[in-house]
This record gives sequence, structure tokens and C-alpha cells, in this order.
Amino acid sequence: MTQTAQNYGDALYDLAHDEGLDQPILTQLLRVEEILAAEPAYLELLSCPSIPKTERCQALDEAFGGRVHSYVLSFLKLLCERGHIRSARECIRRYRSRYNRDRGIVEAVAVTAVPLTPALRARLEQKLAQTTGKQISLRNRVDPTVLGGVRLELEGTQLDGTVRRALDGLRKTLSDTVL
Repeated sequence: MTQTAQNYGDALYDLAHDEGLDQPILTQLLRVEEILAAEPAYLELLSCPSIPKTERCQALDEAFGGRVHSYVLSFLKLLCERGHIRSARECIRRYRSRYNRDRGIVEAVAVTAVPLTPALRARLEQKLAQTTGKQISLRNRVDPTVLGGVRLELEGTQLDGTVRRALDGLRKTLSDTVL
């Protein structure tokens, strides 16, 4: 993580936390992150040095004004004015990391061939919470190469319960036996 992301993410988190707004600000930041990921051309526009800063900030006002808390809008404008708007998503990740750490939340990713149903997602979250003793924030990433099963990424550890892994293990066992 860059120093820029740490500085800006921490500053926004500290401000929001002191005001008791850390959760609603996080929700809005996650939505902004989704928008920036879905619209890379918008991020290009906001970081284009040939467009005056006032016009780029005006574009942020038009896109987010009245839709997000003034802290979020000011944060985005500050990043834009200082030439750091490309670091926005990393700053948001830093904010989310601080939020999760303060609440004992662990982020986990379940990689599956198809999207998890809400019921299965809830059961998996509950089982992980029981196993770790921590609150779990579970995201689901779809990867058709998984074939079936689930690969979990949790606190830097990968737990692979996929069909592909089982087949690879079987293939290795058979090749070791034949040789």
C-alpha cells in the first residue's frame, strides 16, 4: 500500500470515526469504488492534466454531489486537486482495513464457479465466524475455471476445496503409483 493511500485513507477514517460516521461513509466509499472500477474512462478524465482542476472537481460535484456525504465528496475532490485520484480505490481499501480492524472483522473471499446463493453465503459466513471466532465479511468472486466447490481466501491463507484441486490430487496420486 502506498504512503498516499495510507495518509488519505487514515485521515478520512479518523475524521469519520470521530464524528461517528465511519459506517455510513464506508458504505458510500464502497459504492464509489464500484463506480470507479466499472468506469475506468471516468477515472482517466479525473486524472487528465490537460483538463483544469476546477472542471474535474465540477465533474465530481455533478456525479456525486447530493448523493454522498460531504466528507466523501471533499475527499474525492482533494485527491483530484492534488493529483492522487488514481489512488482513490487504494485509499478506500485503507479506510475499509481500518474500519474492519477496529471492529474485529475479517475479510474473506469465496471463489466459486457460480455465484453463491444468499442462503449458502450466510451459512458459509456463519461457519467461518464459528471457526475463527471473528466476524466475517464475505465476498464472492466467480471464476468459471473452478469447476465446482469453493476456494477460500482468509487472512492471507488459501483453503482450496475445489473440484480442480481434488482432481489434481488424484492425478498426482495416480502418477506416483504408476511410477
